[in-house]
Amino acid sequence: MTSSDSAAQTPAKAPAKDPWDLPDVSGLVVGVLGGTGPQGKGLAYRLARAGQKVIIGSRAAERARAAAEEIGHGVEGADNAECARRSDLVIVAVPWDGHGKTLESLREELAGKLVVDCVNPLGFDKKGAYAIKPEEGSAAEQAAVLLPDSRVTAAFHHLSAVLLQDPQIEEIDTDVMVLGEERADVEAVQALAGRIPGMRGIFAGRLRNAHQVESLVANLISVNRRYKAHAGLRVTDV
Repeated sequence: MTSSDSAAQTPAKAPAKDPWDLPDVSGLVVGVLGGTGPQGKGLAYRLARAGQKVIIGSRAAERARAAAEEIGHGVEGADNAECARRSDLVIVAVPWDGHGKTLESLREELAGKLVVDCVNPLGFDKKGAYAIKPEEGSAAEQAAVLLPDSRVTAAFHHLSAVLLQDPQIEEIDTDVMVLGEERADVEAVQALAGRIPGMRGIFAGRLRNAHQVESLVANLISVNRRYKAHAGLRVTDV
């Protein structure tokens, strides 16, 4: 057999997938647990303003409905369980001290869902903010342990709630680091981030790398305090 015959019989290698070939997520219903807090409310506002169907959740349905009415853009409010049940993708934006109990109580409602954890385990003292390392390694890894039937990713950690909620700001100039185990899940979250003008979703590794991403918020808080800013992140050469 000649070398040309051998080459002819070797199947052509499929071209590498374009990392920017992301799915259309515009039809997904997005739930935001902790949607009455600054970060959750800001994300709900930006996504709804971009045309996404959004439901915000709270322990008290009345509080969620009041916040939804304040946000506008078709956002609905419900208790956490109903929010989880009715959503295709659920963003977890609850305070760190209630993270574990909240997710544990919603295990059934979140089964089969794509869950995006954006919680930053932080402590504060007279020196400022500092990172806390959960027993599981990170908030996202804790979520994965507590939600074995969900597809857990991590994203939206480094966003300024002040900028997200400001209606005068048209674009949010930042990248969103997205972590997860399955490429399809990560790409869906990247695509969701890209729905917000000015924002990109960037793959940043598997969940075992979530701790340093969550911890970086402590550094950004220090930046913001020194420079009176609302700092975000940009990944260069990508």
